[in-house]
Amino acid sequence: MAFDVGGVLTRVGRVSDFEETWQERLGMTQAEFGQALASVDPDELAFTGRLSEAQFKAGLSTALGLSAEQIHEFLAEMCGELDAELFAYVARLRPRCNTAILSNAIDGARREYQARYGFEQLVDVIIYSYEVGLAKPDPRVYRLLCDRLAVSPGEVVFLDDRPENVKGACELGIHALLHESTAQSIKAVGALLAS
Repeated sequence: MAFDVGGVLTRVGRVSDFEETWQERLGMTQAEFGQALASVDPDELAFTGRLSEAQFKAGLSTALGLSAEQIHEFLAEMCGELDAELFAYVARLRPRCNTAILSNAIDGARREYQARYGFEQLVDVIIYSYEVGLAKPDPRVYRLLCDRLAVSPGEVVFLDDRPENVKGACELGIHALLHESTAQSIKAVGALLAS
C-alpha cells in the first residue's frame, strides 16, 4: 500500500489560494508571479534531484525577492497540513500490510516531512523522487516502489491526487486510486485490500 504526500497525506490547499496570497504579499500580478515562479526551476530539475535545496532557495530569493525568513514560510506552506484522519488510517494498516510513501519532492523534503509529521515511523518504505532521480509518472519509479516493497505491481494499491500519476501506475498494473476526499479514499482502499 503506497501513498503520495502533497494533496494526499498532507492538505496543500488550492494552488490558486496559495499563489494569490503570495501575489498580494509581494505586490505582483498573477502573470508576474507565475512567470517568476516558473523561472526558479524552468527545466523541472528539482523533482529529480538535479537542483539542490540551496539552488532552489537561491532561485526563490532571486525570482521573488524573498528573504530567508519568507523562503522558510513559503516552503512550509508548500509542505501543507497533515490529514490526521488519513495518517491514522495508514498507521493502522501496519503490520497487516507493508506501507510506503511515493512522492515527487524536492531536496530537503525528507528532513522537513520527518520533522513535521514523522513519516519515517509511519511507513515501511519512503521514496522521494529527488533522492532516486525519478519522478512520477515515470514507470521506473513505480517499478522501484514494487522492488522496495518486494511485491509485484498487481499486489500494490497506490493513492495519488494527480490523474497522470494514477494513470502511469495503472499502466504498470498497480491498483491506483485517485484521491479526491479522505472518506472516499479510505473506503476505496479498504475495499481493495479486502478483495
